[in-house]
Amino acid sequence: MHRPSTVTHACRHDVHLPFPRPPATRQNAPSRGGSKSREANRGHGRRDTERESMAATAAAAWWEAMVAATAVGGTGGSSPTVVSICVFTAVLCLCLVAGHLLEENKWVNESITALIIGCLIGAIISLLTKGKQSHIMRFDEQLFFIYVLPPIIFNAGFQVKKKQFFHNFMTIMSFGVFGVFISVAIVSAGCYWLFPKVGFGKLNAVDYLALGAIFSSTDTVCTLQVINQDETPRLYSLVFGEGVVNDATAVVLFNAIKNLYISQLKGGAVLKVISDFLYLFATSTILGISIGLSTAYVLKALYLGRHSTDREVALMALMAYLSYMLAELLELSGILTVFFCGIVMSHYAWHNVTASSRITTKHIFATLSFIAETFIFLYVGMDALDIDKWKTSKASFKTSISLFGIIILLVLLGRAAFVFPISILSNNMSGSSERTPITFKHQVVIWWAGLMRGAVSIALAYNQFTFSGVTSDPVHATIITSTIIVVFFTTLVFGFLTRPLISAMLPHHSRAPSRGHSTGSNSPKDDFTLPFFSTDEEASGSGIVLEQAKRSISMLLERPVHTVHIYWRKFDDRFMRPIFGGPQSH
Repeated sequence: MHRPSTVTHACRHDVHLPFPRPPATRQNAPSRGGSKSREANRGHGRRDTERESMAATAAAAWWEAMVAATAVGGTGGSSPTVVSICVFTAVLCLCLVAGHLLEENKWVNESITALIIGCLIGAIISLLTKGKQSHIMRFDEQLFFIYVLPPIIFNAGFQVKKKQFFHNFMTIMSFGVFGVFISVAIVSAGCYWLFPKVGFGKLNAVDYLALGAIFSSTDTVCTLQVINQDETPRLYSLVFGEGVVNDATAVVLFNAIKNLYISQLKGGAVLKVISDFLYLFATSTILGISIGLSTAYVLKALYLGRHSTDREVALMALMAYLSYMLAELLELSGILTVFFCGIVMSHYAWHNVTASSRITTKHIFATLSFIAETFIFLYVGMDALDIDKWKTSKASFKTSISLFGIIILLVLLGRAAFVFPISILSNNMSGSSERTPITFKHQVVIWWAGLMRGAVSIALAYNQFTFSGVTSDPVHATIITSTIIVVFFTTLVFGFLTRPLISAMLPHHSRAPSRGHSTGSNSPKDDFTLPFFSTDEEASGSGIVLEQAKRSISMLLERPVHTVHIYWRKFDDRFMRPIFGGPQSH
């Protein structure tokens, strides 16, 4: 695995540090008359200017000296450098404080705050070093995928409300899987058709398909920070579930596209992409479930908490990370693997540890996820000021704006092309007793939630169009800069408008949780009995068994999701939980 290089070319033994020298003392000749005061004022002005110049030069020299000393070995720093760690840690603390102070702000959320602060810090560093140390802010997709993304995805699976998630499983999978395929098709075809019309058509077919996957990956963090999970549990579940499945699908589809060759596009390329996607999706899910069940069985069989609660907490954390890295080692989807591993761990393994470990794991995983999310937006903000890629891009301002407008338009169309039709289809397929329908306002919120693009899009763009974060191709550099502009625009502009939009679409007074669809403790299995799982006393006689089978089939046709969920709960209580742990349902 390639380790990200953080030692820059400017940090060499022969680096020249421009430390300021004190100005030479100048003796002035005696003045005459009124000219003496005027010359004194000019002298004061020159000295003030000299002091400001000296301060700015000293600040730049200090930064260069710190980076040079770290890179040369003066402080023993390596990758990442001590300076980078200090800067990021300090700015992360600043983001946490700023996010707390802006908690009640109508327009700004923590993601936008971190992005803006990252831009400001990046601009300050660039100004202090006069652009020489821009590499210290370079985005590295290896750092993102290997270290930052796993805790976010695992916590998403670990904290998800499984009842709502699996009740809406088919709708979520329709949005997150079929929707991504539709969006990729629209974005890829649109870029292939419109880019040459603005004088930018030097990409091959695989690059256009990769662009479709890059700009189909959503970032729903801004919307999830606004939606009230208790007031609109189904809407929150749809947005949250689709966001995770969308990212996983986009990454898996992107990897399948990268394995294509231009010569293969003339044949069954579509079938190959679909088959590769299904293989990666299925195997990654099975791997995540297997590791989650293995962890639960070990915790239940050995009961590590009787000697040390630290061991059981550490085992859960390490097994979660192992699931991600093992998937990457086997060239599967680490996102899907660690997500389903988190779901299985929260369903079984979490109940096999002590009470103190349950509280600890819940807060540790949430804290790591929160820090990683803040770090991502901060990192993206600082990387946007990397001067090299902007210098490498030779596109004119008009071309850049045209590319940006085309991508935004295709993102809007690609999102609308599947959100509204799939919502209508889901409402028609679900009976009136199955669940509340997805209203038009909820459809607008779901559509809006997927308009933001985040770090996954940037990471995929770097993976496709750079080598270790560097490119000398002006066309590829233009794609990278266009991706950064799209991410910034969607996160800032759409993010600013998210809270007012949701406040207008979902007023609090009309969003009281429904009794029938709340997240309360009543289980849906209490609504009716399950003939297929009836006891022997209840199912005596072939006539009764036949009648029960008819009732089961009738219920399955009338309320499919509800019925499957109830049968799974019975199976889970009877066969799974006695082996892997978890509280018995009553």
